[in-house]
Amino acid sequence: MQTIRKVIIPVAGWGTRSLPASKNIPKEMLPIYNKPVIQYVVEEAIKSKISDVIFVTNRDKSVIEDHFDYNLQLEGVLERAGKLDKLQTVREVAEMVNIMSVRQKKQLGLGHAVLCARALINNEPFAIMVGDDLMFGGTPGVQQLIDVAMTENMPVIGVMEVPRDKVNRYGIVAGEEISPGVYRITDMVEKPAVADAPSRLAIVGRYVLTPDIFDYLEKVTPGVGGEIQLTDALQAMAKERGMIAVKMSGIRFDAGDWADYLSANIYFGLQDEGLRYDLLDRLKQFVQFQ
Repeated sequence: MQTIRKVIIPVAGWGTRSLPASKNIPKEMLPIYNKPVIQYVVEEAIKSKISDVIFVTNRDKSVIEDHFDYNLQLEGVLERAGKLDKLQTVREVAEMVNIMSVRQKKQLGLGHAVLCARALINNEPFAIMVGDDLMFGGTPGVQQLIDVAMTENMPVIGVMEVPRDKVNRYGIVAGEEISPGVYRITDMVEKPAVADAPSRLAIVGRYVLTPDIFDYLEKVTPGVGGEIQLTDALQAMAKERGMIAVKMSGIRFDAGDWADYLSANIYFGLQDEGLRYDLLDRLKQFVQFQ
């Protein structure tokens, strides 16, 4: 398999799970500690040696692209104030990666969002990272998939075990374990009923795919709400040519889930030596107050 240079990050959705906070601010730009959600996702891609980020966006989300551009007015203010450490920080964000974008003019599902980026992939294997799924600890999340994809020369999707009572929130895979934590996929079901789920291995927003996925996406029949589901195309692809699932290691936060979003803020706050003990004291106060 060729080196993975590009990642598609779909960010065109409405973010209704994050309302009212996301009413006028994209959910991907909501802050976790001192960075917006999307910056953590892009940083994971960079740590995985990906050089080109393709945002699938809409007309109301240009602020996401702007975040990774220079802000000359702000830089001038910081330079005149002598705040050179902060000046360096904002410049580093603008210089961290090559950003491209394409618009999803109608929000017709994750599969449709990926299909919108076809022309920018140029017939290369590529990664997909969901813009509100955060993963930390050890080897970067998408790098774990790239390593297996390069070894097996096959498309790979990331999975994690979820509680049985939550399988109906995810795409669920079943497979034959061919090495520790690596599965040859035999079945894939989108949001199954708890009683019908083939396993507890849930798809968690990280993929490394070959460009023929676009051919499968073009054949997908729109489902409820007219949406084109990526899982449907993956299922067809897995049956015809095979696909691998990798049980990912590390900590995952779903930034669209309020418990996960708040937990992520606490997690990163605790990493800050200057903030850790004050934060712990406040958390103890809250527990006692309850």
